[in-house]
Amino acid sequence: MLACGCSAKADYAMNSYLGNAQRAYVREASMPEAVYDAEAGESDTHSVDTSLRKLVKRASLRLRVDDLDAADSSVNALTERHGAYASSTESGDNYRNYVIRVPSSAYDAFLSGLGGMGRTLRRSETTEDVTLTYYDLEGRLATKRELLKTYQSYLGRASNIEEILSVEARIAELQSDIERTGTQLRNLANLVDYATIDLNLLGPVVSTSYQRTTFGERIKELFGSFSGFLSTMALVITGIVIYGIPILLLLVFFYWVLFGRIGLMKKLWQIVSKK
Repeated sequence: MLACGCSAKADYAMNSYLGNAQRAYVREASMPEAVYDAEAGESDTHSVDTSLRKLVKRASLRLRVDDLDAADSSVNALTERHGAYASSTESGDNYRNYVIRVPSSAYDAFLSGLGGMGRTLRRSETTEDVTLTYYDLEGRLATKRELLKTYQSYLGRASNIEEILSVEARIAELQSDIERTGTQLRNLANLVDYATIDLNLLGPVVSTSYQRTTFGERIKELFGSFSGFLSTMALVITGIVIYGIPILLLLVFFYWVLFGRIGLMKKLWQIVSKK
């Protein structure tokens, strides 16, 4: 009874200690006060400092250019000048497609540079405010890291195997949560730091004149079709001569052996009938 009482007391102490620590860290967050009021639990997006906002910007631009090779060189020069990079490219006979990641600080300047390369056929822009999501992930990550330190410090003071296993399971769970939350935060930060521009360059329009078929061309096509018909017939006749005649001779030979003058099948039938 004494051992059970001591174990229960230790379990209660561990749960009480860790529970208080977890509640204390959960109340803390790295989100600026201008973004989130922790006491009221409501967002204050109107009073957010512009420098604290986290925006995901994306643009789609289609241009008609006179020279695709020259435009491609201009895009490469503009990309190098602003510290951007092309995450994917596609080229065809009369077009070029790019997916360009541009530092958010150079987003407007980059778009202005692209606009001067040719005639704009289509342009669209979107801006998504992910401020609350960003700081929420950041706050959760900081809270879980501090809570992990608390569990790790308590692991050395665990008094029995049950406490050790319980704390180690919680540590493993926290490490998995930290890795998952960190990945989400890094992906979101990448979208915030680098805007995405979908660029489509089209070359000059190639005009083709329609010409009606002349009488001489029609006669030529007619004789060409007739010569094709004759060649097909000659091919069929050749096939009949090469394959048809030997097959026919074999059939005649087998008939002559089985049912004709030799008549093997007739003789066999007579033998069977007599028996």
